[in-house]
Amino acid sequence: MPVISASRLTRFAEEILLGASVPPPKAAIVATSLVASNLRGVDSHGIQLLPFYIDQLLAGEMDPHADGAVVSESGSCLTFDGRNGLGQWVAEQCCGHAVRIARAQGMALVTARESNHFGAAAWWAQKMRAAGQIGIVMCNASPIVPPWQGKQGRTGTNPICMSVPGPWLLDMATTTVAAGRIFKAFLNNQPEVPPGWAFDSEGVPTTDTARAYKGMLMPLGGYKGSGLAMMVEILCSILSGGAMSNEVGGIRFRGKPVRVSQMFMAIDVARFMPVEEFTVRVDQLVRIMKATPAAPGYDEVMVAGDPEWRSEAARMANGIPIADGNWDQLCKAAARVQVAAPAV
Repeated sequence: MPVISASRLTRFAEEILLGASVPPPKAAIVATSLVASNLRGVDSHGIQLLPFYIDQLLAGEMDPHADGAVVSESGSCLTFDGRNGLGQWVAEQCCGHAVRIARAQGMALVTARESNHFGAAAWWAQKMRAAGQIGIVMCNASPIVPPWQGKQGRTGTNPICMSVPGPWLLDMATTTVAAGRIFKAFLNNQPEVPPGWAFDSEGVPTTDTARAYKGMLMPLGGYKGSGLAMMVEILCSILSGGAMSNEVGGIRFRGKPVRVSQMFMAIDVARFMPVEEFTVRVDQLVRIMKATPAAPGYDEVMVAGDPEWRSEAARMANGIPIADGNWDQLCKAAARVQVAAPAV
């Protein structure tokens, strides 16, 4: 298993994107955001995604040169058309608009349509956090999740992320796990995934990785996960006027644009209290949670964001481990665009 520094991995990812005719500023944003996920230990949303992006770029299913454009802006609301551009580039612009509008209006809600996969939602929610704002980010995704009691995919993993000034960061799928966890297991020849992660193609629960890869993901908490997924679909695709449900493409639905929609909400904390006071209050709440005695089998109580921040510190110091199957796929993607892989 190769272990590579964040800086070297970012350079390698950027070179691959440049080889696929992605303009330098956009290549830098995509590479940086993906490696940031690896640093946080969220490998499902890291460079594992890059070979899929390269497939889409080389097939002409995604336009690396599209900048997108504002469709409408009224008060605290803005709609953006990504025009099939890189998801990270679309998200970068939408976050900028959200921060700008929230500073002026107190709150902002920005929707984007005709976009592509933008990596981990946490990267974008933290853009608002860095501006002293609460950031909430959602997106719809490929229809690989059946509605509760159904056996055909209709919604995606449809993540919900919330980032705040202070030591708390929630980034969760509305499925038991993100789809990338299944993909990683499949790419690295792991025979089984844990119970409760997936259905086979007939809607029967399975732990067989190959069946899970060709099947569907389980909604988080049954009907509750299905409800949350539809909430995300409404706030992203319906509100933006974008593609919804099985109109959306993706890694498993090739031959057409992905057409995902995204939502970026920013709340200006300073409209309620000084950011410093808010941060202290969040820290107080976190300490209350962590002071809870640990249940049997656990050493401590953690809150959302803790595992990722710990992973980030460790991987910044020691390098990022890349599973052999993922490294092989990344090197093959590099070879397709005549980029040499670094020695590891």
